[in-house]
Amino acid sequence: MQKLISLISDTETRPTPQMRQAIANAEVGDEQRGEDPSVTLLQERVAELLGKEAALWFPGGTMCNFVAVRVHTQPADAVICDRMAHIVRAESAGIAMSSGVLLEHIPTERGIFTPAELDAALSRLRTVGAPYGAPATLLCVEQTHNFGGGAVWSHEELAAVSRHARSNGLATHMDGARLMNACTATGTSAAAFGSLVDSVWIDFTKGLGAPIGAVLAGSRDFIAEARRQKHIFAGAMRQAGIAAAGCLYALDHHVERLVEDHANAQKLATGLQAIDGIHVRTAVPESNMVFFTPALGGLTNREFLALLQEYGVRMGEVRGEIRAVTHLDVSPTDIDCALSAIRKIVDAAKKQKTSRPAALAPSLLAGYGY
Repeated sequence: MQKLISLISDTETRPTPQMRQAIANAEVGDEQRGEDPSVTLLQERVAELLGKEAALWFPGGTMCNFVAVRVHTQPADAVICDRMAHIVRAESAGIAMSSGVLLEHIPTERGIFTPAELDAALSRLRTVGAPYGAPATLLCVEQTHNFGGGAVWSHEELAAVSRHARSNGLATHMDGARLMNACTATGTSAAAFGSLVDSVWIDFTKGLGAPIGAVLAGSRDFIAEARRQKHIFAGAMRQAGIAAAGCLYALDHHVERLVEDHANAQKLATGLQAIDGIHVRTAVPESNMVFFTPALGGLTNREFLALLQEYGVRMGEVRGEIRAVTHLDVSPTDIDCALSAIRKIVDAAKKQKTSRPAALAPSLLAGYGY
């Protein structure tokens, strides 16, 4: 059976044998009562890692965002964020449903914005004045920015916007699902980034390779209210130490190796640039994501992806581009195989000299929305 090289997302990672062993040996208790020793240890370690007073375990990152926004805001408040933020484009409008807030978008290409752009968003909200306008109480940033191509906030950029937010009475929340990738890319510590925001969470199911879990951190008062809201959101668990043990293993063994994922992303980007007919958005990926577009006559992105999967390589489409995400289950050899498959598709398309390669059989298109 042909191995599937999955570059569709770093959520595709599977626990290593060593992580599975750690999970099997986990000490457990009642998480809802605060009696699970593995969860407690994980919360303490993440709070220290992020430079915060306290932290709280969650089953997943989207719930971290829901709860954080709920704690920071009141219904009918305004939350400012980038137009392609995860809370806007990938959380099923849950923020609107759960917190009843207005999202004011900042238009960007990379998901990174300036104090001036934040000020423009504040001005838009204030134009109509009270009582008609929504009061802005929260700024949300994403690190790294998924739909921005894995873009990384520098410490200086984030410090400038969070300082401007604070001076205007806004708290700042960081969706830090891939924060450790940003730390790897910049050399800045997680605590240094964490010091610039009021709340932040990290995900363990992406580059860190655990099957379940995210941890939200902030002040003791923030986490106390977050715990109550977590219960409202049905996020309390029982013997969650089984999952927390995988996260603890990831902290010990899967953080430093993120540099390998970034190197593989660079290897992929460099190889793609050498293929005539492939346009790479960024020659030097900022983290572990590579965005590119095939320019192959009438071959659509979906057709390209279908052909690619026939060669045992899976990628995805985001904002009209192909996205490839490297992770711990992808080796340099896998990158070579992916590049080889893309070269074959490009060569075949050029030889066909038609708008639709004959090799794209109807059976292959099934399941791809055709």
